Amino acid sequence: MSSPDRGAVASARLLIEAVSKAFGGVPVLREVDLEAGPGEIVALLGANGAGKSTLMKILSGIYAADAGRILVDGKAVSIRSPQDAIAAGIRLLPQEISVHPDLTVAENIAIAALPSRRRLGVPFLSRREIAAQARALLDRLGLSEIAADRRMGSLGLPQQRIVEIARALVGKARILIMDEPTAALAEAEAEALFRVLDQLKAEGVTILYISHYLDEVFRLSDRVVVLRDGRIAGSFRTAETSPDEVLTAMLGAMAGELFPRKAAPGRPGDVVLAVDALSLPGWIADASFVLRRGEILGAFGLLGAGAEKVGRALYGAEPGARFAARLAGRPFKPASPREAIAAGFGFVAAERKREGLVAGLTVRENTTLPFLGRFVRSGFVERRHESEVTSNWIRTLSVRTSGPEQEIRFLSGGNQQKICLARWLVGDPKVLVLEEPTRGVDLGARREIYAEIRRLADAGLAVLLVSGDAEETAGLCDRTLVFREGRIAAEFGGETGPRDLLRMAAGHDDAPAAAGRRSAPQPPSLQTGAPL
Repeated sequence: MSSPDRGAVASARLLIEAVSKAFGGVPVLREVDLEAGPGEIVALLGANGAGKSTLMKILSGIYAADAGRILVDGKAVSIRSPQDAIAAGIRLLPQEISVHPDLTVAENIAIAALPSRRRLGVPFLSRREIAAQARALLDRLGLSEIAADRRMGSLGLPQQRIVEIARALVGKARILIMDEPTAALAEAEAEALFRVLDQLKAEGVTILYISHYLDEVFRLSDRVVVLRDGRIAGSFRTAETSPDEVLTAMLGAMAGELFPRKAAPGRPGDVVLAVDALSLPGWIADASFVLRRGEILGAFGLLGAGAEKVGRALYGAEPGARFAARLAGRPFKPASPREAIAAGFGFVAAERKREGLVAGLTVRENTTLPFLGRFVRSGFVERRHESEVTSNWIRTLSVRTSGPEQEIRFLSGGNQQKICLARWLVGDPKVLVLEEPTRGVDLGARREIYAEIRRLADAGLAVLLVSGDAEETAGLCDRTLVFREGRIAAEFGGETGPRDLLRMAAGHDDAPAAAGRRSAPQPPSLQTGAPL
């Protein structure tokens, strides 16, 4: 995308020029240009891994850019820390609400800039000014009914979110970055937030708005900027574009090159896993489905929709989960991951570095870790046997490594992910759950991982793919369950494209009907909290 013209530079509140960032030599952002004017809401969209979060973390001082520059009100700023971002008038409101529940509303607001008076040269907090400051901001944002001395933890989620905005305004924020701000809000609660954003827009505050919900984007934004593979893939005036045009920019035209050929339609395999009324308070309500031998079943949804918890609940990693299930014809209700593994259930976690790998161990040790007991004889680990098994999977999965004794931390992200897959295949599972299997993986490794997943399914493995990537889900899965607000909103066959999945997940139920699709009634919100 070309750099903004000089007229745009003069009028821009925020100007990003040729910003680039790489991790471990892998480019994540490539010469990104973006501008936003005073009183403008710019929606930033893109599939998972497109670079949105990295760009926002650079703006908020969590990461430093490798190249490029950032200007605020025409002046270049150096942002190397969150303090630098705040000093430049930039505040990030992450998806997870960050408040102090045991403090009052006024105290939460004042934390950004505590008003104080000096007595004999010593600063003292002025509680009267703290309360007056909070009262003025609450009135400004349409929350006059909230008492400034009310405990923060007693408020509902939308009220807490708006108090966060008030706190940013106390800190003289001119640019607000909002990351999925309505993910935990019901529709009426989201509308209350939108009214506040409209007010801020009228006052000249610049807002960068990240969301997967296209209806929100078209309701709020003046412009839409799309990132794909670390580059700007499109910039649109909202009033002059359509959801389909935006989706095309998000998804591109590479899906056909990336995914292996799906299994030919035929007689479905036997049911391996049958799940009835899966529920997890705050996340999932009464989800029922079956998974068949040789099938790749997708669980797809936007952030907070509940799909991300399905595999963990079945794996025994969510103590509050309730369900009735049968695995390979036997009752299946694991109280812990250990019980799930013993029953033939494998689980590849999305966060491989935190939950999937032990950085200080070798490729061999990581590969055999969940099933180490199988390699113990007379109280000793048979390392030769471990190495033979590991070497076999290195060859089968085309892992690029110097050998079984190389430390896992020196492998690329794609090769680390292959080892995460191999460690469960050692146990020959009946069902394998894959959470975001190609997150942070380059295109070449993604293609190889997809091909291996298809090969395993063709060999009879039952695979449950949990992903928030519509392109990945549509390209790989034989059948997909779309989650919305904690329930299965629809089921699609393998011929369905990513646009239909996104439309259904975002509440656009006018997605074209597809063979095998079934729709569920619109569920009530699972979230609780006092309404505005």
